[in-house]
Amino acid sequence: MEKMLLREKEICPNSGVLKDLLGDVFLSFEELEKRLVAKDIVYIWNYYNDGKAWLCKVQFKKKTVFWLSIWDGFFKLTFYFNEKNYVGIYDLGLEESIIKNFENTKLVGKFRQLIFEIRDNSQFEDIERVVEYKKSLK
Repeated sequence: MEKMLLREKEICPNSGVLKDLLGDVFLSFEELEKRLVAKDIVYIWNYYNDGKAWLCKVQFKKKTVFWLSIWDGFFKLTFYFNEKNYVGIYDLGLEESIIKNFENTKLVGKFRQLIFEIRDNSQFEDIERVVEYKKSLK
């Protein structure tokens, strides 16, 4: 069973904590962060009482690009798209399995979720395409 981590409000997700929790996957976390920060993406960690967990809101200017959460053995990126702009996902040339998962996710309010579970660097090109698409939306 997948287990979300970073549930204790007192333990802030700094590099040491993340390295301990992610193990080998921490290298992928660092690499993705380095690539995205170079594209003017900002990582903002906050503890959210409603979900009783630390989440990272990843932004471009004031726009939320995706939410990042830490799980046992991987980290998860969740992008949200409204009805007006989710169809653009099909034009990005993403891996077929990502598109199938996207189509099968339940709507959250009026939003469709695109979720990446990151265990290595293999999905970085797809992630970067989605980030650029999200940054371009008005």
